Amino acid sequence: MALAREWTGMPTDAERACFEAGIKFGSLYHQFAGTPISPASADSLATAMEEAIENQPYCESVTVGIRMGELADAIEAGSADYTELTGAFLDVELTIAYEGTTVIARMEMEDGYPLMRLDEVR
Repeated sequence: MALAREWTGMPTDAERACFEAGIKFGSLYHQFAGTPISPASADSLATAMEEAIENQPYCESVTVGIRMGELADAIEAGSADYTELTGAFLDVELTIAYEGTTVIARMEMEDGYPLMRLDEVR
């Protein structure tokens, strides 16, 4: 199998921007997974996640949506008024800008898994 281009030892700006998106998702997911969440705290937790990740280099914007229906279902199935945050409750969009390259990446549930993917590289 041939590579799309010969490796020069240096990543392209697009590759670096994509890498940065992966770093942001890793930080977001693993920093906040397990955080206690309830319907009353969902909005403030989403805002805290956005603001924390936006602090990182090359991050233009982060949008975190909490899947309130899934959250309510999980709480109803449990014995407390809250549950732990998992990827099942999150829809996330990141915009990364690096040296003239913009990457848009998303995390959404797909087949029961919080899939992180690149949507656009320009």
